[in-house]
Amino acid sequence: MVTLIVATTADPASINPAAALLAMPGWTAGPILQPDIKSFSNKQTRVIQHDRSIVKEDDLDLRWEEATGEVVDEVIFLSRHTAVSNRPALTVHPIGVLHLKDGESPPQGGKPGWAALPSTRIGPWFRLLKKMAEAHGLVPEFEITLEATHHGPITNKPTMFLEIGSTEEYWKRQDAAQVMALLMWEGLGLGGSEEVGKWKSETGKRKVLLGIGGGHYAPRHMDIALKDDIWVGHLLSGYSLPMEDPTQTKTTPGENYIGGNWRQSIKAAFEATKASFPGGEILAHLDHKSFKGWQKKAITEFLAEESINVGKPNDFT
Repeated sequence: MVTLIVATTADPASINPAAALLAMPGWTAGPILQPDIKSFSNKQTRVIQHDRSIVKEDDLDLRWEEATGEVVDEVIFLSRHTAVSNRPALTVHPIGVLHLKDGESPPQGGKPGWAALPSTRIGPWFRLLKKMAEAHGLVPEFEITLEATHHGPITNKPTMFLEIGSTEEYWKRQDAAQVMALLMWEGLGLGGSEEVGKWKSETGKRKVLLGIGGGHYAPRHMDIALKDDIWVGHLLSGYSLPMEDPTQTKTTPGENYIGGNWRQSIKAAFEATKASFPGGEILAHLDHKSFKGWQKKAITEFLAEESINVGKPNDFT
């Protein structure tokens, strides 16, 4: 079982953390993945570098397995982050484009209705990243944040993105790249310490956050994710829960039917999260203030129909 770290030379926020990681001890050159993807090995970790869009290069986990015979356990992508605010940020998030209908074209990779298996490391690494960024003086200049589930590429194994934002000045920041490299070095146990964020369902606490609603940076879900021993699955922002207002819909299958792809999103997010955390207690947490009354009612009823348990903040302990 190997961990695959993916970087692209087309993005300084991707290649710089990879280069900082590769500057640490123990790396050897690995095989070339066709047509021209370089690789490097250290214990059970593989870094691969390509020169294309980080969100468009699909099935790298399966391609690695086919080329090398090694079984990929998880995939970690390194990328830039962009934001309207331009605020400096270090982010962690799961991926998928759950809300799109068949036939729609995802603008940033993936495929309609698809949710990647979320990496079990998202919660623990988010907390570790916050501590490391503070220790290295990046806070408060950089915001350390989760992001909601979004974009591709298509993967088949548990996946997460680590991103540096939000403008070219910060994408190139070597201190930010170094912190991301240290996160991977320590989090994967490459320095000899115990790795961080490996799911063991038979031991420890098993509560897993499934975030539903709110903005892209999931502030109310993030408050829960900062608690020790809480695991993090998919985080669905409002834009991943398209709901048609029944008062504005001329024809509906039933009097109380709420149209839109929100059911598909919730179901895909739950199933992927459940698959990543076998034996875990998946608890949906709703950002209540982000929903109108009819939306909250519809979502709550759907969660009950699907036997998805709902948790309040105090339930995540």
